Amino acid sequence: MSTSFDLPDLDHFITGAVGEPGSRVFYLQAVAGSHVFTLRLEKLQVATLADYLTALLADIPGPADREIPTNIGLIEPAVAEWVVGQIGVAYDETTHRIIVVAQEMVSLDQDDLDQEDALDPDTLVEGATASFRLTPAQVAAFIRQAGAAVSAGRPACMLCGRPMDPEGHVCIKTNGHKPH
Repeated sequence: MSTSFDLPDLDHFITGAVGEPGSRVFYLQAVAGSHVFTLRLEKLQVATLADYLTALLADIPGPADREIPTNIGLIEPAVAEWVVGQIGVAYDETTHRIIVVAQEMVSLDQDDLDQEDALDPDTLVEGATASFRLTPAQVAAFIRQAGAAVSAGRPACMLCGRPMDPEGHVCIKTNGHKPH
């Protein structure tokens, strides 16, 4: 079983990608003192989290000119503790912190479960969780980094929106008859 952690006070909350466009691996990092906690996630999860946090940041009270940390990059080598399955977000009004909770992706091998076990809630395996309490400035820095990491990928096809390789791709909008 993977390790869970609760980090109430972070120095940095970072995202980034390693590898070439089309083969990149996305990471989420939390830095607390000399400790670096790294999780692996998908590009879409990074983009969706950034979009949600952007809307949340616009709705919470606080100074509009938040001091946003800059020049904070992914700390390499990035070695993930585990892979993120689900992400939840909440706002704590009393501490003025945004709480991000990541839950580990857990896959069960159906061969290991018989029909009765699959229906029994006691046989469900719960993964690890990571809880981060972030300042609005840390969230703003994450949003900026997420935008840069996501947009640095392959260009999108103007017809279907799917990523294009340098050689192009077979576009579904052309019924696969014409490379685009």
